Amino acid sequence: QVQLVESGGGLVQAGDSLRLSCAASGRTFSSYTMGWFRQAPGKEREFVAAVSWSGGGTFYADSVKGRFTISRGNAKNTVYLQMNSLKPEDTAVYYCAALTPGRQVVLMTSGSSDYWGQGTQVTVSS
Repeated sequence: QVQLVESGGGLVQAGDSLRLSCAASGRTFSSYTMGWFRQAPGKEREFVAAVSWSGGGTFYADSVKGRFTISRGNAKNTVYLQMNSLKPEDTAVYYCAALTPGRQVVLMTSGSSDYWGQGTQVTVSS
């Protein structure tokens, strides 16, 4: 059982940076693969980034590689998404996600997850 709550979204200008946070609860949360997805108006939800609790490293969509960084807090109950060099096309609702232990991370990088947050709006003006 996992509950996820995102925060940190807002309105910024192109080229600016923004840091999203996801607060999680659950007895076995530290064993979950965590990630971020986003959904722009009129578009399907897409994978953005993921981080494994052990052995998996980090994974990024091609559209954000070199600009976004995903990380976990020391207690493993928080996950962050540092977004740099933001572009107008990054505008979307961003969702925190968690994948049950034992499931392959490719499930998340391909667009699936077991738990979802409610989302936080990120708007990048040109």
